[in-house]
Amino acid sequence: MNFRSHTPVRDAFGKALLELGNSNPDVVVLTADLTEAIRVHWFAKAFPHRFFQMGISENDMIGTAAGLALAGKIPFVTTFAVFATSLANLPVRLSVGYNQANVKIAASHGGITVGGDGASHQSFDDLALMRMIPGMTVVAPSDATEAYKATLAIAEHKGPVYMRLGRIPTPLITTPESPFNLGKAQVLRAGSDVAIFSIGTMLSITIEAAQTLETKGVSARVINIHTLKPLDSDVILEAARECGCLVTVEEHTILGGLGGAVSEVISCNYPVPIEMVGIKDTFGESGGPEEILKKYGLTARNVVKACYKVIERKRNRA
Repeated sequence: MNFRSHTPVRDAFGKALLELGNSNPDVVVLTADLTEAIRVHWFAKAFPHRFFQMGISENDMIGTAAGLALAGKIPFVTTFAVFATSLANLPVRLSVGYNQANVKIAASHGGITVGGDGASHQSFDDLALMRMIPGMTVVAPSDATEAYKATLAIAEHKGPVYMRLGRIPTPLITTPESPFNLGKAQVLRAGSDVAIFSIGTMLSITIEAAQTLETKGVSARVINIHTLKPLDSDVILEAARECGCLVTVEEHTILGGLGGAVSEVISCNYPVPIEMVGIKDTFGESGGPEEILKKYGLTARNVVKACYKVIERKRNRA
């Protein structure tokens, strides 16, 4: 399916869910009073007998979804990321994770760009919390095209999945022809001086940073990590060996997210300098997307700075 530029990923999720409803009668959808916010209203209208409005009861929704999965259904649970991963962490861990129930948690409003809702609704530790659950696949698509493919892919995958969906519109980077396989990263730009790993909605600023570096004579490899778990260790180690230094970029805390995951791989196998662009040890606040991203350092300019810093560290080791 083709999408317009700057289509929110949750719109693509909703369209893919409708397609799944038509193709697979076992797909059911549950939501916690967020039908339109997460774009499941199309599915609800087309398949009212397979749609469950659970109200503001996220813990009960997760338990119900686990039961449906154990009965042979493919439940998609939809709510905001902070509710799915923090409020409902225990039932996700025990009802879904412990049972390896075939539940797909599609969580919107992941990250720090949730507008006026502020700290109570910002979830930038969700990926870390979910990757700690044994057997949980963790996905964060970068744009609408990738979100559409990811939704279809996780429906086919057997086992629990957490998929993060951002709130704000993002530029289209991937194409309908771009390959998408769970657990397989995409190298979007070749480069040999530094490798930049990006996850989710930060891909566009990562591409922008690489283009800026190119004008300065710096060759930056850009790698799209749409699946945080299982992580594509082969691509990471190849970049470490060929580029000699790495940068990670994420709309997430650097504690336990992409930066932490990549560091785990290289520290045990091929240690090289690494810099992390992400949210530090802090809570968020209300504000428009651009001002919030700028305040917390999630800009192309800061990615460029991190690249220069890590390249200098590489040279100092030589």
